[in-house]
Amino acid sequence: MRIETLGRFQRVIIEQGEFYASDHAVTISTLLGSCVAACLYDPASRIIGMNHFLLSNRRYAKELPIYVSEAGRYGIHAMELLINEMMKLGADRKKLQAKVFGGAMIYQTSRTAGNFFCVGDVNCRFIREFLEGERIPIRGEDLGGKKGRVIHFSNGDYAVYVRKIERSRSYRLAERDRNCWQLAIEKQELTIPVADLWL
Repeated sequence: MRIETLGRFQRVIIEQGEFYASDHAVTISTLLGSCVAACLYDPASRIIGMNHFLLSNRRYAKELPIYVSEAGRYGIHAMELLINEMMKLGADRKKLQAKVFGGAMIYQTSRTAGNFFCVGDVNCRFIREFLEGERIPIRGEDLGGKKGRVIHFSNGDYAVYVRKIERSRSYRLAERDRNCWQLAIEKQELTIPVADLWL
C-alpha cells in the first residue's frame, strides 16, 4: 500500500491482496487485470472502502460452486475483512452499497476452455454472488472484457473513475491518472463539510 498526499488530501494505492477503508476524504486507487475490486460505501456515515483480490486458479469447473472452493473461501475472507474494517469505522452493514470492477480475460483468448471458466469470469461471478447473498446492492459495475483497468474511488460523491488500459498506448498515463484523482478531490471539496476534511 502506498500513500500520496496533495495538500490535506490523500490518495491510497492498494495492490493485490490489500484493502483500505476510510471515514475521511480520500481517493483509493488500484490497477486491475483479472482481479476484482469491490468499492463499498455507506452513504449515511460517508465511509468508503476498497479491496483488490484474485481467486487463485486460472480455470474452474463450470459445475463447481465457487463458495465451496478454496478460492471462494479466500474471496469471502477478502470481502469480510473489508466490511469488518468499515464497520469498525462506523459503517452500517445494512446500508452498504457497492460498485465492482475488474475480472478481465487477460490470460486466454477464448472465453471458456471446455468445461472450465477462466479466472476473470470466476472473479466476476464470485463478486456478484457474494453481494447478492449479503444483500448489498450493486450500484455500478464494469466487469469482464479484455482490458485491464485503473480505478479511482472517492468518498466525495462515491464516483469511481475508470481508465481502460490499452496496450498499444504509452503516452503520459501517470499524469492522466493524477489529473483524474485530483478532480475527485476537487469534488470532495464541494460535498464534504470543512470540519470533516482530512487534516
